[in-house]
Amino acid sequence: MKNVLSFLERLADNNNKVWFDEHKGEYLDAKQTFENFSLDFLHGVEAFDPRVNNLGIKDINYRIYRDVRFSDDKRPYKWHMGVYVCPKGKKSGMAGYYIHLEPSTSTYFICAGLYNPTKEVLASVRDEISCNGHNFHEVVMRCEGFTLPWQSALKKMPRGFSESDEYSEYYRLRSYEIYKSVTRDQVLSDGFLSAALDELRKTHEYNEILNKCYDYVYE
Repeated sequence: MKNVLSFLERLADNNNKVWFDEHKGEYLDAKQTFENFSLDFLHGVEAFDPRVNNLGIKDINYRIYRDVRFSDDKRPYKWHMGVYVCPKGKKSGMAGYYIHLEPSTSTYFICAGLYNPTKEVLASVRDEISCNGHNFHEVVMRCEGFTLPWQSALKKMPRGFSESDEYSEYYRLRSYEIYKSVTRDQVLSDGFLSAALDELRKTHEYNEILNKCYDYVYE
């Protein structure tokens, strides 16, 4: 993984096509290393989440090229790499398991849950909490060491949901991903993949609740 982090660090400082083309071989080496890691991660998730099946590398990895058409930031390349394993692939909108590596900002984390769900799925999750709040809370508590995105929560209670509910604070969340930071040294250690899978295994029950909420909407 060292070649991956090294390439991403230098790309962050030289984010232009000329430099990228001159170092294309280094990119391809880093890409291959990360793809191998991603497939190992996929197989590890398959061992504890039966919803994840029939996925390939294109279903779990992302292109390094940025879409700059509607952005003021015209840097052409992403300076991070991530792998997202979830049912039906990364574009499905379902809850899954994510690893993020961004060495230029020392941002490394593992993650599970739903990131920016559609309004229909968001409403379904809130309905689930309204009906089964105690169970939802207990499952969140079992995701020890992970943190919900309270920093982006709504200031006010969403319309149609009551502050008097015992677990009403969960209604204010606009996104239901759940994070745990890791360090560069952990990423570079031989046991990183195994340790990440052990931690994310804790979140399987949480993801299953969220994906049932997804099922209620779309199936």
